[in-house]
Amino acid sequence: MQSLIDAFHRAGQEHVFAFLDRLGPTERARLFAEAAEVDLVELDRLRRTLLGRVAATEIADVVPAPYIPLPEKGGDSEKWIQARAVGEEALRAGRVAAFTVAGGQGTRLGFDGPKGTYPVTPVRHRPLFAVFADKLRAAERRYGRRIAWFILTSHQNHDATEAFFAQHRWFGLQREQVHCLRQGRMPAVDPSGRILLETPGSLALSPDGHGGSLRALERAGAFDRMQAVGADVISYFQVDNPLVRVIDPAFIGWHLLTGSEMSSKMVPKAYPEEKVGLFCRQHGRTCVVEYSDLPLDRQREVDPATGKLRFLAGSIAIHLLSRDFARRVARGEGGMALPFHRAEKKVPTIDSEGRPVQPDRPNGIKFELFVFDALPFASNPLVLETDRAGDFAPVKNAEGADSPETCRDAQLRLFASWLRACGADLPVDASGRPAFPIEVSPLFGDDFAAFAESWRRLESKPSSITPGLCLGADS
Repeated sequence: MQSLIDAFHRAGQEHVFAFLDRLGPTERARLFAEAAEVDLVELDRLRRTLLGRVAATEIADVVPAPYIPLPEKGGDSEKWIQARAVGEEALRAGRVAAFTVAGGQGTRLGFDGPKGTYPVTPVRHRPLFAVFADKLRAAERRYGRRIAWFILTSHQNHDATEAFFAQHRWFGLQREQVHCLRQGRMPAVDPSGRILLETPGSLALSPDGHGGSLRALERAGAFDRMQAVGADVISYFQVDNPLVRVIDPAFIGWHLLTGSEMSSKMVPKAYPEEKVGLFCRQHGRTCVVEYSDLPLDRQREVDPATGKLRFLAGSIAIHLLSRDFARRVARGEGGMALPFHRAEKKVPTIDSEGRPVQPDRPNGIKFELFVFDALPFASNPLVLETDRAGDFAPVKNAEGADSPETCRDAQLRLFASWLRACGADLPVDASGRPAFPIEVSPLFGDDFAAFAESWRRLESKPSSITPGLCLGADS
């Protein structure tokens, strides 16, 4: 332990151990364990590069990134058919692993527990993790191969997440195919770069951002596990979106056909001020520009040829990454390390006497990595349009946009559209929402094609749809 203390002294962070004599054995052990997580060399580099005057984001040469449109939006139908066939072949060969970023708690939803345990479906109130597990099971049935599932947790929710899966017997998956791994953490610092203490015996640590997920995969040996089972494509998605196509063969096929190392889905922005990142090109490379970094007048620019927004392609945090590319980025090989971003936050801390301080204004700086910052490093990066109604309905806020209500309504509209397209008698309102709750299990249909096939095979189809219908509930 003395070597660790000496290292912090040499780094000018000796204050971390200022209250060591006050601590009991348990508190000391925690402090030393947290201090051991800190990469002092990396932190010193961030102090020198990010804590001075922050340069404004360069946007002068930013232009919209090209994307592949859906067939119904002018895309090449034959290419889409070919892509789906290629993706299905890859799935039958076991080349795909799933990766869910699930380190958050349900605090903003007024929910006590990991966000993945939040009940989200309209009838059975299945938790998010169960929805994703059912989609993986559906893909496994269709393609005849087991799909490894990696779940990024946090120090805050890791144990609760593992216990939840054990309690529910891994939702029908095999225990050995579900892998939980902890996200890394970074210390918050004051404006001079001194590490903030949360208590006399603990650092003010916070998750290192969704970009830290790649470093977490490397630390956990996940890339080696993927390689051992032949998986060389990673399907990346975040835990708050129950509509996500966890395994999308057309997306996988486009990724492979174009030789892309990183592919991303986009949805057209609903309106100019929608708070989503934008796929752009800058310095000849594909990237994501945060909406807050692009002036509003540029967000409102319209393409005179199409009448659509010029900066149209919104990022929804759904990606495919080639395994070896993700490993190189995680290791920072060839200068491909993701850049850290700084964020000024109100960080609970202590004063020089060890007394708690609850700041009423930002007093600290946190460092985060963003996974989309890997795009500029990727060969042949691909941006593919997806249907918002069938792939994106996040649940983030207790009320308003991206709330449980809007997420539930999106699910209802999707299920109703499938039923009506197959000839079912189901009245809906002008938005396509049915008047009562219904639900379709992913095990009955995880996309319209699968749903239509299951509906066709039903021996006894309901003459009309009634409240509480749940297709596939017994699967």
